[in-house]
Amino acid sequence: MDETTQRFPVADDLHLSGDVVGDESAPCVLLLHGGGQTRHSWQGTARWLAEAGFRAIAFDLRGHGESDWAADGDYTIDAYAADVRALVAHVGGRPALVGASLGGMASLAAVGEEPRVDCSALVLVDIAPHMEEEGKDRIGGFMRSRPDGFASVEEAADAVAEFLPHRPRPRDPGGLLKNLRRMPNGRYRWHWDPAFMSSGLGQQVNRPDRFEDAARALDIPTLLVRGGMSEIISERSVAEFRALVPSAEYVNVRRASHMGAGDRNVPFSAGVVEFLTRRVLETPR
Repeated sequence: MDETTQRFPVADDLHLSGDVVGDESAPCVLLLHGGGQTRHSWQGTARWLAEAGFRAIAFDLRGHGESDWAADGDYTIDAYAADVRALVAHVGGRPALVGASLGGMASLAAVGEEPRVDCSALVLVDIAPHMEEEGKDRIGGFMRSRPDGFASVEEAADAVAEFLPHRPRPRDPGGLLKNLRRMPNGRYRWHWDPAFMSSGLGQQVNRPDRFEDAARALDIPTLLVRGGMSEIISERSVAEFRALVPSAEYVNVRRASHMGAGDRNVPFSAGVVEFLTRRVLETPR
């Protein structure tokens, strides 16, 4: 199945890169990754969705991957939510949103806060209004740990293996090149704008009252996916979310961490595809 990379306008002089796969006339699913990741984290899931009858578009968020960096350094949750609204308007219709971590918070804000986007379904991946502080600190510490980058791809792979000891280290670390940017001095840095880490986003996301209100406003089919080993979302977080959204469904991906799509892509993708097939393809609204 052919995949194309396209550019999508979201603001003045700011475009996002997105990989598009699936029939152009099929119901659309927008895939939005977590902070510090790129669109390539959805590669397996996007193809599963296309094979199930969807048109899947996996984006690099602003300041990430091959998308534009914000000239004004605006990496607030409001900016990311505005990008989601712009993407929905650009693709037209009522797409489904699948958002992991930061992409999930931006999607929740876009769907649950004014001006609310009209979507067919929402999938939140390992994110909820209440998050575990220790887990957030650990992930933030990893993202800030190597400001000068790495001497080689192998060195970057070693850092990932230390951070994710449960995930087998790949024999060929070359896949990491999709998440790295080679600098003029020959060193490799993660593929995001350094200003992203100094934008104060962590404090903005740490607003459970704001995201509780957004969750209460949800009136579309909603699925919460949690990695069974998540350091961010606990079972208590899940219970609190389901109290806010009684109609929400829930999938626990066993032996997966906060990076559930990368840890165990097959069961993760199967759960997402089953939900969207049943709630969007088979029972369109």
